[in-house]
Amino acid sequence: MAEVLVYVDHVDGAVRKPTLELLTLARRIGEPVAVALGNGAADTVAALAEHGAVKVLTHEASEYADYLVVPKVDALQAAHEAVSPAAVLVPSSAEGKEIAARLALRIGSGVITDAVDLEAGDEGPVAAQSVFAASYTTKSRVSKGTPVITVKPNSAAVEAAPAAGSVEALSVTFSAAATGTKVTGRTPRESTGRPELTEAAIVVSGGRGVNGAENFAIIEALADSLGAAVGASRAAVDAGWYPHTNQVGQTGKSVSPQLYIASGISGAIQHRAGMQTSKTIVAVNKDAEAPIFDLVDYGVVGDLFDVVPQLTEEIKTRKG
Repeated sequence: MAEVLVYVDHVDGAVRKPTLELLTLARRIGEPVAVALGNGAADTVAALAEHGAVKVLTHEASEYADYLVVPKVDALQAAHEAVSPAAVLVPSSAEGKEIAARLALRIGSGVITDAVDLEAGDEGPVAAQSVFAASYTTKSRVSKGTPVITVKPNSAAVEAAPAAGSVEALSVTFSAAATGTKVTGRTPRESTGRPELTEAAIVVSGGRGVNGAENFAIIEALADSLGAAVGASRAAVDAGWYPHTNQVGQTGKSVSPQLYIASGISGAIQHRAGMQTSKTIVAVNKDAEAPIFDLVDYGVVGDLFDVVPQLTEEIKTRKG
C-alpha cells in the first residue's frame, strides 16, 4: 500500500487534534507516515503511533521556531523525496495552506485546500470540498504530481488504530530562503480555558441579537456548560462586542463542529459560509422568518435572553 505523508501540527510535543484527524483520513488512501518537526518532535511519536502512523519522520532544529514557514516546506520537500508518497496531507490552517501551496509549487504538483473528506480513487485520492458558501459539495483530484491536500478541522472523527510508529531521523538541508523572514517576538495568547474555535467539537455563537458586549456573558455561560468554544457574527464583532479572533464567517474563521448553536444570529450568507458544514445546527432567534431557520436541524423561536439561560441551567442540572 502506498505511503501518505501527514504533516504534524504540535506544540512542544503535544499533538493537536486536526493531525489525529488527518491520520484517520490518511488510512483510507494508504499508510500514514507522519512528519514531526521542531522542538518536541520526538515526544509526538506515541500519540501518532496510537492513531495509525506506521512511521514517524522527525527533525529538530531551531529554524522551525526562529523563521516563518519556509524551513517547514524544506523539511516536507525532503520527506517527499525520501518517501515518494501517494499524497501529502496538511491541516487547513492559515499556515498549513501556505505550507501546502509552497510545497506543491516546488514539487510541480496540484494543491487542494479546505477538503472536508477524502476517499481512494482509481487515479489517486479524491477530495470533497464545500463550495459556494457550502451550497454545493464538489469532488476533485490532482491530475499531475503528488496531491497536496489541506483538510479542514473536524472533517473526520479521531479513531485510534495502533501502528508500529517506527522512528526515522529526517535529513533536511535548509534552503537560502529558509532564513529570509525571522520571528522577532512572540506574545502568548491569553487563555480562556475554552477550546480553540476552529478545532472545537461544539461552538456557541452570538450575533446582533445579543445586543451588547456585556450580554455575551450569557453566550459564554452556555459555552462553558458544554465545554464549547465561543464564536461571534460579523455584526457583533464590528460593534465591538467580541474580539475579531472569534468571528465566524466568510471574512472570519470557518468552523465545522459536531454541534453549532447560533443565538441572535439572523443567518446572513456571510455568516453561513463559515459554519454551514457543521454536523448539527441549532438556532435561537425571536424572528421566525430569520434566514438561519432555513439551515438548521433544530430551531427555537424565542428571546435568547429567556431561552439560553434556561438551556444553560438544564445542561448543568443534567450534568449533575
